[in-house]
Amino acid sequence: MKASMLAVLFSGISFTNAQENSMRAYLAPEKYSRGIFEDPKVDAPEYDGVKVSVGGDFALQFQGLKHSTEGTLPAGVTLIPLGKDVNLPEANLDLNAYLSTGVKMHLRTYLSARHHNEAWVKGGYIQIDNLDFISKGFMSNIMKYARVRVGMDDLNYGDAHFRRSDGAYTINNPFVENNIMDSFTTQPYAEFYGFYQNFIGMVGASNGKMNQTVVNTATSNINPSIYAKIGFDKQIDSDLRLRLTGSVIKTSGLTTNGQLFGDDRTGSRYYYVLLTSADQAASAAKNSSFGTDNPSTGRFNPGFKDMTAFQINPFIKYRGFEFFGTIERASGNKVLTVAGVPTKRDSDGAYNQFAGDLLYRFGSKEQFYIGGKYNTVSGKDFDAMPTRKVDRWNIDAGWFLTKNILAKAEYVNQKYDNSLGWGTYTASTNTWNPNTALYGGNFKGFMLEATIGF
Repeated sequence: MKASMLAVLFSGISFTNAQENSMRAYLAPEKYSRGIFEDPKVDAPEYDGVKVSVGGDFALQFQGLKHSTEGTLPAGVTLIPLGKDVNLPEANLDLNAYLSTGVKMHLRTYLSARHHNEAWVKGGYIQIDNLDFISKGFMSNIMKYARVRVGMDDLNYGDAHFRRSDGAYTINNPFVENNIMDSFTTQPYAEFYGFYQNFIGMVGASNGKMNQTVVNTATSNINPSIYAKIGFDKQIDSDLRLRLTGSVIKTSGLTTNGQLFGDDRTGSRYYYVLLTSADQAASAAKNSSFGTDNPSTGRFNPGFKDMTAFQINPFIKYRGFEFFGTIERASGNKVLTVAGVPTKRDSDGAYNQFAGDLLYRFGSKEQFYIGGKYNTVSGKDFDAMPTRKVDRWNIDAGWFLTKNILAKAEYVNQKYDNSLGWGTYTASTNTWNPNTALYGGNFKGFMLEATIGF
């Protein structure tokens, strides 16, 4: 019975095989080669029926981190003890389909992740590079330079999201974890692209929400987000590639639930760092999972509303040397809730992020690499708050056993400064108190990660 149902479900659909590498490369170029950002604007394969490419990812880490704090924790509260062991294995399922000439669909499901242990559909999109489905040659002179992408997926803001780990998809991230301020959100969107020679431009809009609902309340203040990107990407010669892009996004609405730096449904790679016995007790009190309740340890989310953010990304590859950088600023309002009503503060806040990684890839197929990364974030939520800062250093080495199998080893050291901004504010005395684990917090140690992506 089950077999016959599957036969009906997939009747009329062809699955790609080992001989159809060109189709797989078109449907999932990020799995086929390294250094992919936006999908290349290339001639569409010939269409002779729906083609489906099934892909997947698997990632497993061994964590050996220790943590400490200079914060004055409340009586009886301590940092949780950390040992050395394996983290939760993660897995993704990807479906990519060729639906018409120059029209493809992508769908990703998180099968297992830190924040959602159960299967959870991340999202997907449809990408249109050709309008032959309307009429043969329709607007072909425009579409050879244009692209439309519509979906519920991560927004194309900045370039850092192309090199980040997305659940188990980490084969294009040379490091174990993402940026401290991890710019990633999944929202309904429409994006319009222009490609001309080595230049790329994009404008997009989303409804600003990760969690969708048509229900409004008396205090709802929800507005769409708009964003754009412009860039240059050229292979100068066989040795040198240069890419430089700039992106900007404007979010609006005091209750719009999307958060550019806090919407990852999978979680960070640094499990349980700088969490306390009080955090553990809070999860136990509501009979929920300690890990899923605290998925973003090691990351930082400004949590601004009415936010403007920009990101500049240089990418340089010269022979085996590779540099990728992030220059980012996010400013907005850390909204208060007064008598149940979202209320803007009198002043806005801002955070700056700088990240740079330098790799050397070597071997006959550049299957080995060594490298380092520095990442720093500093700023404050509003004028009266003390400025705070967090820094991270990474040293990594990697080995591509095959094109689809990668092993990584990493040393990480992340330090939060002794700013009272990492503490808590007492309004009655107008004082800031260093009573959190992040005040003078530090974690460091080694991580091992193995990943498969196809």
